[in-house]
This record gives sequence, C-alpha cells and structure tokens, in this order.
Amino acid sequence: MDDLQFKGLKIIQKKDGFKFGVDAVILSHFLSVKKNDDVIDLGTGTGIIPILLAGKTEAKSITGLEIQSDMAEMAARSVSLNCQCNRVKIVCADIKESVERFGSSRFNCVVTNPPYMSIGRGLVNPSDTKSIARHEILCTLEDIIRVSSRLLVPGGQFAMVHRPQRLVDILFLMRQYKIEPKFLRFVHPSPYKRANLVLVKGFRGGNPELKMMEPLYVYDESGKFSKEIDEIYQRGEL
Repeated sequence: MDDLQFKGLKIIQKKDGFKFGVDAVILSHFLSVKKNDDVIDLGTGTGIIPILLAGKTEAKSITGLEIQSDMAEMAARSVSLNCQCNRVKIVCADIKESVERFGSSRFNCVVTNPPYMSIGRGLVNPSDTKSIARHEILCTLEDIIRVSSRLLVPGGQFAMVHRPQRLVDILFLMRQYKIEPKFLRFVHPSPYKRANLVLVKGFRGGNPELKMMEPLYVYDESGKFSKEIDEIYQRGEL
C-alpha cells in the first residue's frame, strides 16, 4: 500500500508487478474535467487515474476499465479503501467490447495511458502483467482511438500519454476516427534532454487547429523535481 500524499489517498500495488509512474500522474492533471462529467479511463491498471481524478475533480462518475482480472480486483480494493465507491467504478472487461457494454456517445471524457510498445519490439511474455501493460498484446493503438471516438459524446474530450515516436500514428488515427487533435505537449526528463513522453488532447468533431504547449520538465537542472511537477504532485512525492 502506497500513500499518494494527496488528500489522504492511498493505492494498493504489487511489489513485483506493474506500478504506476509519473506518466499517469501528469495525464490526470492534463485532462480537463468539468463538474458533472462522466469519465472513463481505458486500461486503468492500478486505478491510479480514477482515484486521482476523484480526489481532484467534481466529475459525476469515473469508470476504470481493465481487462486483467487481478489488476481490476486490486484497483477496486483501492477505490473502496479511499471511500470513492459512490463515484468510481472499476469494470473488468475488454476495451474492444466497451461500446457494447456502455453504449455509444456515453462519456464526456476518455483518458488513457495505453501500452507504449507495438508487438515485435523486444521479448514479450503474453501472460505477464507487465508485458500486457507495456506491449500492444490485447489491444492496439488503433483499437483504443476507434473505441474512444465511439464512447465520446459529440465535442467530448480525449486525452492520452504516449511515446513521441508514436506521435505520427496517434495524430493520424485521431483524425481518421474524428477526434481532432487540439493540444500537444512534450514531456522531458530535464532541460536539454529530448522528450520521452508526449501528451495529446483532442475533441470529437472538433475544428482543425493544433496548439503546441510549453514543454514539461520532470526534473530541473539541479536534479530536483521541477516547480511544475511539484505543483502537479501537490508538492508531495508519490
């Protein structure tokens, strides 16, 4: 059990399993959630994004979708531990079947921190929790964006964190499935180091115009967390 050092929130994680990272935290901050929004997190893993969104926003409902039953059960226990069951629900199901389960045009916001690596890169154990979280074994980037478009209400918001080397694929697929990319932000480990993450936000049926945001640096030149990261983490370290 890890203390999130924010509003008393805690999360259950496996010592030798997949754990959330800074990418999930900055993504939950990047998503703009309005009061009474219905939000879904595709591939929720430990449930970190729904838990943080419940603590930070006034969303009406937040659904975390996870295909791995052991991860979904653990995330549900974390939700219960934080007394968030009235707003947060963890559902164990396949992303590719989510439209049939929830219905089309159902959510105001779709957020996702998907597997970064396509199949064929590196050695992969298809039954390993970490491999499923990191490689496109059970769903592809196209699956996620196609499903997100159908789940969103017209004008609904889509937010994703991914690797910069997949950016062309991401923007192409977003436009193909009628989610217009509107905001793009690169995340760098520190100044003068190239970006290793990219944040992308778009809206279903939006008008074309992509805005480049200022880069986000995780660490400053002295090796300490940057001022903005401290603000995102509420000046605590996860």
